[in-house]
Amino acid sequence: MTSHQAPPARTPSGDTVTERGSELRLLLILSALMSFASISTDMYLPALPVISRALHTTSASIEFTFSAFLVGFSLGQLLWGPVSDRYGRRTPLAIGLTLFIAGSVGCALSDSVTQMMVGRVVQALGACVGPVLSRAMVRDLYGREHSARMLSTLILIMGIAPLVGPLLGGQVLLFWSWQGIFWILAGVGVLTLLSLRLLPETLPASRRSTLPLRHTFISYVELLGDIRLMGYALSGGCFYGGVYAFIVGTPFVYIEYYHVSPQAYGWLFSLNILGMMALNFLNSRLLRRMDSEQLFHIGTWLFALSGLVLAMNAWFGWGGLPGLVIPILLYMSMNGLIVANSVAGALSAFPHKAGAASSLLGAIHYGSGILSAAMVGWFSDGTPWTMAWIMGLAGIASLGIAMFSRPFIRPD
Repeated sequence: MTSHQAPPARTPSGDTVTERGSELRLLLILSALMSFASISTDMYLPALPVISRALHTTSASIEFTFSAFLVGFSLGQLLWGPVSDRYGRRTPLAIGLTLFIAGSVGCALSDSVTQMMVGRVVQALGACVGPVLSRAMVRDLYGREHSARMLSTLILIMGIAPLVGPLLGGQVLLFWSWQGIFWILAGVGVLTLLSLRLLPETLPASRRSTLPLRHTFISYVELLGDIRLMGYALSGGCFYGGVYAFIVGTPFVYIEYYHVSPQAYGWLFSLNILGMMALNFLNSRLLRRMDSEQLFHIGTWLFALSGLVLAMNAWFGWGGLPGLVIPILLYMSMNGLIVANSVAGALSAFPHKAGAASSLLGAIHYGSGILSAAMVGWFSDGTPWTMAWIMGLAGIASLGIAMFSRPFIRPD
């Protein structure tokens, strides 16, 4: 399998990316943009039980604010990708970040769960522009194998956000309030918006789609019919389904069932982020000797195995809290082998529709989270079992889809 690097993208002024700034600066800004999904969810996780009491509602209702975010996040991606293919990457990024700031302020000012749901949807519609266009910008610049390495590096750097998020959220609860978490998110949005002036345009006018947007959206039908892309998308979507079952379920499993403090919860959550960062680092190194397809399938096998162990431990009560924490660590760490490699494989077949393909991938990934997050609320029985069986099922489904679609993968 061979890889290639696309010519440097040119900005409207004619400058190349390398002339406008170093690759390190590009990595840092794109990592910040990719982290908006994480910071929008992870930072308020330790506050979920507190918010539930403050808004006089049930834990299940507060969990639905998470599902509301994922609805906006997945549907919004279907818009931003085609828009960016036609109008470039920078302008949609600025509009999306403005929406994120407005939604964060709305959440901070909420005094009912309904108002918070509305704020979360607006916040999500803006937050999703970061991940979808970051992936598209990487594809603008690099070929498949280099894209996989770049995406692993991006995920490694952006791991700082989910690592710090729950810890910071727990500290904000100690020294401020749950509303303070959303004010901080609004501030992060403002700083990122200001940083866009340092980010070059990676899709010059000569490479943009000239079709009306209505025709661009029709291209989703073609993408949905591609078995290669859908195999990667659905297998990765199952991974995200399991991840969001974990994200929604653990605040109540750890804090209320096992009586872990919100501050200690932040440390337990961050342990998984360290695992994800370690595997993304390993993936970026292994890609120099193995191809991304091999690493992707290794990841799905380990993902399914750890999910089964987790479900068995939860059902039989084996190991108590460590019996959940240890298999969850392996489970979440598979982000390093599954996500970057599946995204690079899916986008490699559609270099001229990178925005639309990235949007569809994101919608499927986070759309699966809508279902799994809602299922945790619907089937909750006050024990870790509900979260665990949903995560285990997601692992088996991810492996099954990857195995089914493998014969249709065509080498580049």
